[in-house]
Amino acid sequence: MTTQKIFNLNCIHSSWRDCIEDALKKMDKTYLETLQKNNWLPGSEKIFSAFSLPMEKVNYVLFGESPYPREHSANGFAFWDANVKSIWSNDGLSKEVNRATSLRNMIKMLLVAKGLLDPKHTSQQHIAALNKHHLIQTNDELFKNLINHGFLLLNASLVLQDTPVKKDALAWQPFIKHVLEQLFKKNPTIQLILFGKIAIAIDALVDHFEIKRLYAEHPYNLSFIQNPEVIDFFKPLNLLEK
Repeated sequence: MTTQKIFNLNCIHSSWRDCIEDALKKMDKTYLETLQKNNWLPGSEKIFSAFSLPMEKVNYVLFGESPYPREHSANGFAFWDANVKSIWSNDGLSKEVNRATSLRNMIKMLLVAKGLLDPKHTSQQHIAALNKHHLIQTNDELFKNLINHGFLLLNASLVLQDTPVKKDALAWQPFIKHVLEQLFKKNPTIQLILFGKIAIAIDALVDHFEIKRLYAEHPYNLSFIQNPEVIDFFKPLNLLEK
């Protein structure tokens, strides 16, 4: 069995090739063989899509918990719902955004960080009243802005299958540990951002590195919209600007 037979490695940037192959060697072979036999998201073609960002351009590593549970949504990037196109509608946020809870709360948080919304008034009505002509209009633009700022968008479990997410996340820890160690050795100024309890467990894997860290609840929690540390972090990035 070779990892090339299980996963598509052609989508990753050349700067990651050795790192990803070495990280996969540290995983349990039986687990990898199980993946070869099972169906899971985002699928072998897309699982490493986030590693298309060159290693030297990574400034932040943002972890969510697991891929979206829908084939058209899961694309190998944490929090990027590939099925969502337009962000806005005449009523506020588009129907597609409103159905994607984590994405919806992230956009509301970014509107608060930009000073366009009062954190206590983030309803559709309040968003509809905003002048959004100077803002990005699509979900793709939002995530391209994140990537252009150097965000490596990963999940604690790179796969979603018919097993508990915690179990898969545990299986991927040796992989993630190796990836983070290689990143932090090359650039100790990289910041680690962990959203949700499953993602926060990653911190223990690299607690020997003195790096900046941001911990927060998962964006599917309403409290995420008003989290002051999250708002302070994202405010200067202006991710909603065209």
